[in-house]
Amino acid sequence: MSQLCVIGTGYVGLVTGACFADLGNQVVCMDVDQDRISKLKQNIMPIYEPGLEQVVEQNVHAKRLSFTTDIQEALKDAEFAFIAVGTPSGDEGEADLQYVRAVAEAIADTIDHPIIIVNKSTVPVGTGDWVAEVVTKRRAGKALDFHVVSNPEFLREGSAVNDFTIPDRVILGSLEPKATSKVAALYQPLRCPILETDLRTAEMIKYASNAFLATRISYINEIANICEELGADVLVVAKGMGLDKRIGPAFLDAGLGWGGSCFPKDVKALDHMATMHGSQTKLLQAVMDINRNQRRRAVMSLRHQLGSLNDRLIGVLGLSFKPNTDDIRDAAALEIIHLLEVEGARVKAYDPQAMEACRKVLKKTTLCTDPYQVAEAVDALVLATEWNEFKQLDFKRIKGLMKQPIILDGRNLWDAEYMRSLGFNYAGIGRGNLK
Repeated sequence: MSQLCVIGTGYVGLVTGACFADLGNQVVCMDVDQDRISKLKQNIMPIYEPGLEQVVEQNVHAKRLSFTTDIQEALKDAEFAFIAVGTPSGDEGEADLQYVRAVAEAIADTIDHPIIIVNKSTVPVGTGDWVAEVVTKRRAGKALDFHVVSNPEFLREGSAVNDFTIPDRVILGSLEPKATSKVAALYQPLRCPILETDLRTAEMIKYASNAFLATRISYINEIANICEELGADVLVVAKGMGLDKRIGPAFLDAGLGWGGSCFPKDVKALDHMATMHGSQTKLLQAVMDINRNQRRRAVMSLRHQLGSLNDRLIGVLGLSFKPNTDDIRDAAALEIIHLLEVEGARVKAYDPQAMEACRKVLKKTTLCTDPYQVAEAVDALVLATEWNEFKQLDFKRIKGLMKQPIILDGRNLWDAEYMRSLGFNYAGIGRGNLK
């Protein structure tokens, strides 16, 4: 059993802390947000993540997991301090490291015994060296036996607990092999491949991985746009591509593009890093442009169908950036709603989990209690997030509720022939029918 401190209780920190506790370690999760910590002590989750509440509850009950706002309490017996705070995008797309710096300084001010600092936050290449420098300078000559290890996270929102417990790989980078080995020992019970490398290479693996996945999505969306013009079906095209073992089927789902807390931020950050070091980023620029244009194309399609969007009533199903999360950061739905309202449209919307978060940002949008309330009297209905509960809606009832039976399926969730057989003017993405 090891003693761990995890600083930050967002998606990454809370999942990391709870899952390490579930492996038998003693874990203290620390956050400066008093309200969040208070709720966690009452087993009230600050985020929606399937399976997480149960893992937290059982490990708190087993006294392996605790929560605090006191950095001294969190670090008191810690052998490892995991930094899992946010690194939001700055004005130029750069990663904002103010929270990482604050944690590094707090560790330097507090710790009085040997410790391994583990960067779990997504940070620019070179941050591991920078954290070590921050700690050393902050100590002002007071010696401290510490090492920094980069351990980038690859947790997908909506399946984060499963991704932690059954990972494809664990990446560890450090200038001190003994420190890397100690962190690797924490992951040994998972019996997964562990790649040990230097600090900068580990940090780069995270950005390169996310940028590649974002590229695949933007690529299939560009193919989808071509399919629309040429009368081909991108679903069949993607299936045919995916059967090639060199390509595979993952991340070839045409739709409204990628969003969330990782892909947008990480692609921008990699683009910024490369540009600031003299490298051209034409591919990354195109990836971002295509993604942004997918949302605009959806609005253009609705304008084409309705003639004008002014004073039209549009329904939107799904507000989170993907299913099984309440995260609305850079969600396609929110951008589409904004564009619709700019053109004078009135919007109604519903999401199974993200309603509370949306109340704070969608001031003009009517938030509904279910999909059928969304459909009432609308001129068109847009599917923006492919939640399971939207798969088997009563479409005869939906059609009867709508003012005009126009549907834009932004995630290609529904069967086109069936929808048209019911009398819908149905359009998917990249299926030869969206102009």
